[in-house]
Order: sequence, then structure tokens, then C-alpha cells
Amino acid sequence: MGDPSCIFCRIAAGDVPAAKVLDTAEATAFLDIGPLAPGHTLLIPRQHYESILDVSPAILAAVAAELPRLARAIINATGAEGLNVLLNTGASAGQVVPHLHWHLIPRRAGDHLGFRWNAGRYAEGESDAVRSAIVAALNA
Repeated sequence: MGDPSCIFCRIAAGDVPAAKVLDTAEATAFLDIGPLAPGHTLLIPRQHYESILDVSPAILAAVAAELPRLARAIINATGAEGLNVLLNTGASAGQVVPHLHWHLIPRRAGDHLGFRWNAGRYAEGESDAVRSAIVAALNA
């Protein structure tokens, strides 16, 4: 079911200890060992998928269906005012463990966590070209 060299697969299988908060047939969630805030939780599929690019829509739906309930529980348990849900795909996007996972990070005003959001602008005609390329890729 999992990749024996993958730490998240080993956690899902119970071979490596973790502070699990949720365990279903399709998903496992546990506290991040390097939390950005108390309650920082990782949600993973029990099966090994390197990223969102590899997972079937059915498994993705089953795992993602746990997000609202898990988010509410984290906010209620930690007293957080908000929550970031992050999914990194690929090393260049910050994915450190090559197993599909969501970060649920409790947030409070003034917590100074932040993240880079260096918003830019499209050059004249660039958004049309990018949109057309994405539509073509979707229809390929």
C-alpha cells in the first residue's frame, strides 16, 4: 500500500510513531514535528502519491473531504482565529517530503508567520497567452 522508503507511508502504517489526530481508511493526519504554530497538522493519503499530480480524483476527494472537519477541530482545540491550508507540489514549491500532504496551520493576529506573496502583473497580452496555454493543456 505504501512506499517503505517514505516516512509518511511508514507513519500511516504505524511503523513510525507520530502524534496522530485522525485515521480513516483513506487518510491520516498527525501533528507536524516542526510546527509553525501549536496544532500545525499534516493530512496525508494513506496510500503513497508523490503529489497532487499523481493521485486519482477519487482518493483526492476522499482525503480532501476530511479538511473541513479537521480544520474546525484544530481551530477549536487551539483557539486559533484562522487557519492556512497549504499544499506544496514539487521541491521548487517547498515540498520537502515527496508524499502528497496538506499543512493545516492555525493562525492568530500578530503571529508573524506570514509568507511571501510577491504579487505581480501580467504584461500586455500575457494573461491571454497563459490562459490559452492552460486551456489547451486541459483539453489535450
